[in-house]
Parts: sequence; C-alpha cells; structure tokens
Amino acid sequence: MSYESVAIVESRAANGVRFEVTRMSFGRRVELMQRVRELARKMEFLEAGNSPGERMDVALLQAEIDRLYLMWGLRGVVGLEVDGTPATPQTLADNGPEELFREALAAVRAETGLNEEQRKNC
Repeated sequence: MSYESVAIVESRAANGVRFEVTRMSFGRRVELMQRVRELARKMEFLEAGNSPGERMDVALLQAEIDRLYLMWGLRGVVGLEVDGTPATPQTLADNGPEELFREALAAVRAETGLNEEQRKNC
C-alpha cells in the first residue's frame, strides 16, 4: 500500500494553479479540533447576540477560523505568483486574490470531511 498525505487540487478559477492540500489523518484531525475549538465557542456565544458589534465580532471570528483552516491544510500553491514571488499559503492569505483564497479554503474543508455543523462544533 502506498499513501500520499497530500492531495493536488486544480484550480477552476485560474488555469495552471494547483493547491497542495494536506489529507486528513487522526492526528491532524485532533490538532485542527484543538486549534478551532476556542474560536468556535466564542463565535457561538456571540451569534446569540444581536448588536452590530456582536455581528461584526462573529464575522471577524469566522474570518480567523477560515484563515486557520487554510494555514493548517494548505501545504503549497503551485502556478501562482503574488507580487512577483511564488505564492505560499501565507502570501495567498495575506495578499493573494480572494477568489483563489476561497477556492483553496473550500479544497481544505472538503479534505477534512466535516460538514458545516461539524466544523462549528470543533
């Protein structure tokens, strides 16, 4: 048996761009759940509120969780340069096109095998 711990996902938004997505393992699932748990708890608490400030905080926490997922699960980006330098997960998140960030994030989330409700409970 041979096992590859990284899946290659071709971008649909940009020809020639590929995302190297880390596959889920037991250890990585535990690590992800530990990293997301506290942010998800805060977000759930704030979602019960109705003030504009609480809604803004929820959106900010969701963005932090999205970034955490991407940084956790995206090992590399091939075929993309950001400001003349080959893209990394960090540069994609910080300065890359948001459309590709969202696409890479979706690839990472698909690899986790968790649905939306399960991700909220991590």
